[in-house]
Amino acid sequence: MAAVLALLLGLITFGLHRRLVRATGLKRPWSVVADAALVVLAVLAFIGLGTGRLFDPGWARAPAFVGLVWGATVVYLVLGLLAVGLISVVLRLVGRVRGADRRAGVDILRRRTVQTGTAVVVVASVATVGYGVVEAARPQVTHTEVAVPDLPEQFDGIRVALISDLHVGPARGRGLVQQVVDDVNAQEPDLVLIAGDLTDGTVAQVGDDLAPLAELSAPLGVFGVSGNHEFYFDDGGAWLDEWERLGISTLRNERTEITVDGATIDLAGVHDETAPAPYEPDLEAALAGRDQDRFVLLLAHEPLQAPEASDAGVELQFSGHTHGGQMWPIMYLVPLQQPTVQGLDQVGDTTIFTTRGAGAWGPPVRVGAPPEISMLTLQSR
Repeated sequence: MAAVLALLLGLITFGLHRRLVRATGLKRPWSVVADAALVVLAVLAFIGLGTGRLFDPGWARAPAFVGLVWGATVVYLVLGLLAVGLISVVLRLVGRVRGADRRAGVDILRRRTVQTGTAVVVVASVATVGYGVVEAARPQVTHTEVAVPDLPEQFDGIRVALISDLHVGPARGRGLVQQVVDDVNAQEPDLVLIAGDLTDGTVAQVGDDLAPLAELSAPLGVFGVSGNHEFYFDDGGAWLDEWERLGISTLRNERTEITVDGATIDLAGVHDETAPAPYEPDLEAALAGRDQDRFVLLLAHEPLQAPEASDAGVELQFSGHTHGGQMWPIMYLVPLQQPTVQGLDQVGDTTIFTTRGAGAWGPPVRVGAPPEISMLTLQSR
C-alpha cells in the first residue's frame, strides 16, 4: 500500500513538474527551487496520508498538516492546469490552420498564455486553499428546526446536538475535539448524538485525542454510531469500546428508549452501510420487537441508509458522512452516491437531516461547505 501511494505521488509530482516548470520555460535557479519544493511537498503528502497508521501523530502531525494542505492545492492546480492546457491545444490548432506565415505569432501568444495562465492558476489555488484552511478551523454551531409528524408533544422543543466527521488523527488532534465539546456543552442540549467518523487512525495512536469527549453531558444521554472510517485503520468494535470508555453509549444495530414526561420514543442506531463483518448494518435487528406505534429516531452515518429506513417506517434519521462536499466542486459529485448532501430533506417517508460535520477528511480544508456542529430543535407538527 505504501509503495503504491509513493508511486502515485511520484507520478503527480512529475506531472506538475512538466506543467509548472517545463511548459512555462522556468529558468534556473527558479526551476531548481520549484522542483525541490515539489519533491519536499510530495514527501510531506506521503507523511500526511500515512499518519495515524504508519506514522505516530505525536511527531508527524505538523508535517502531515502541510502535506495534506498541499494535497488540496494539487486538486485546484490540476483543475486549473487542465483548463490552461486546453487553451494551449486550441491555440496550437489555430496556428496550424492559419499557416506557416502566421504560426510564429500564434506560438508566441500560446507560450505567453501558458505562462500567464499557469501563474494565475498557482496564485488562485494557493489563495483558495488558504481560505479553506481558515474556514475548516472554525466549525460553527448551526441551528435548525426539525418538524416531523407523530412526534409526541412532550418532545416538542427538545434540543439535540449532532456531532459527526471530526476525522481526528493526521491533521487535527485533541484541540479540535476540545473545541467541539466546549461548543456543544455551551448549548446545553437535551440529547447528544454522534454520527461517526471521529478518527482517522488506530486506537493506539489516536485514541488519546478523543479524551475530551468524556466531558460531553446531556440530560437524555450521549449516544453514537460508527462511521466508515472507524473501520479503515482499526477494528471498528475497538473504537466503539473506546467511545464507551469515554461515556458514550454506542448503538450497535440496536435501540434504546428515550423518555420525556412519560412519553417515549425509540432511538435506534446502526453500523455504517459499508462496515465489514461482523459489523454489517442491520436495521431489522435494531428495530426488532419494538412497539410499532412508537416514534423512531434513527442514527445512521450515511444518508444512503435512509431508503431502507423509510421502508421500515422510520420517521426521522440523522446522518453525516457527506461533509456537504467539503471542497468545491466535489459537492456536485456527492449526489451521484448519496440521496441528499446536507441539511433537511425527505427520503421516502423519512425526514432526514444531514450534517456537514465539524472536521475534514484528508486535507484540513473546507471550500464552499463550512464545518458545523448541528443543533436541532425537534418540533411536532
